[in-house]
Amino acid sequence: MSLKQLGWNDFFADAFSRYATLGWVPARIIRDNKISYGVLDQEGHEREAVLGGKVYHDAISDAELPAVGDWIALEIGKPGEENVIRARLPRQSRFSRKTPGKSTQEQVLAANISIVCIVTDAGADLNLRRLERYFALIGRGGASAVVLVNKSDLYSPEENNAAAAAIQALAPDAKIIITSTIDGTNVKAIQKLLSPGVSITFIGSSGVGKSSLVNALLGEKMREEGHVNEVTGKGRHTTSARELILLPSDGILIDNPGIREVQMWTDETTLREKFLDVFEIAALCRFHDCRHGSDEGCAIREAVAENRLAAERFEAFLKLDEEIAHLKMRLEKRRITLERRAKRDHRIKARNLADRRDHEFHLKPRPTGL
Repeated sequence: MSLKQLGWNDFFADAFSRYATLGWVPARIIRDNKISYGVLDQEGHEREAVLGGKVYHDAISDAELPAVGDWIALEIGKPGEENVIRARLPRQSRFSRKTPGKSTQEQVLAANISIVCIVTDAGADLNLRRLERYFALIGRGGASAVVLVNKSDLYSPEENNAAAAAIQALAPDAKIIITSTIDGTNVKAIQKLLSPGVSITFIGSSGVGKSSLVNALLGEKMREEGHVNEVTGKGRHTTSARELILLPSDGILIDNPGIREVQMWTDETTLREKFLDVFEIAALCRFHDCRHGSDEGCAIREAVAENRLAAERFEAFLKLDEEIAHLKMRLEKRRITLERRAKRDHRIKARNLADRRDHEFHLKPRPTGL
């Protein structure tokens, strides 16, 4: 196995050069075991590794800690000793979301990926508003988007083609593929996306057939496949942890559990790119501060009335814009809090140092007179 097959390139080689003289070796994280990590080194050896203290303490947030797909500098321990992650190399790309709940933290689902494959179907799982969120997150992370309209054997060609067309209209730059692992429809088209060193991750709801697609790419049944409830169209989780898998043909796959919650971790620039049509129409409003409600001369309201802009898409834009603004406000509040805490800690350390010096000064023996 070569480093190139693992996804190594000049970008990572340049970043690693500072560690080469220390006797450390490059490795890629294939599994996060919570307490330790599973890593794959340049010789294809899978090892268990622990996180070095400096890496942990230097991380400003959890998102800066190693994630599945990250390249690291690894110190291989002597027999009986632990292997230690001494540094995480910079990322070329990532797929992230906001950590579920009230946290303002970023959660990295996969690092250093080339392609994010969204798996859906033409039935109950098809949700254009959720797909808009996926596209915004993928755009922010720097990967390419591919959508697999899976389980095509369960729907008519008309239903599959209509779903594909609706998704394509939503994201003209995305590649849309109608697939089925039951009859093999376009499974080879997925394989053609891959080449040595190309990393791909599959995301989507539980029960849409991600595990079946992974098994088809692997050529063997390595993922338990869950059953789908015929009433709700929902499936149970069959992947419980993120894991990097080397494919037998070409490429690298990072398998993800089903994602129940897609909270935004992006910015205004990415929102503008993914909703360019909305921004272009808004630019035609009579007043630059138009609130797109009852304001006179609102181009958005006119476009919705004339069916040039879907009301659902505009509502989705408003919701995402509000989420991003709220996230930005919370991040700013967190930054100010951390700055105040750092200044307070600095003052306490300075005061303690002054007290210690003053104490040592009084303990010094005084010179006695002759």
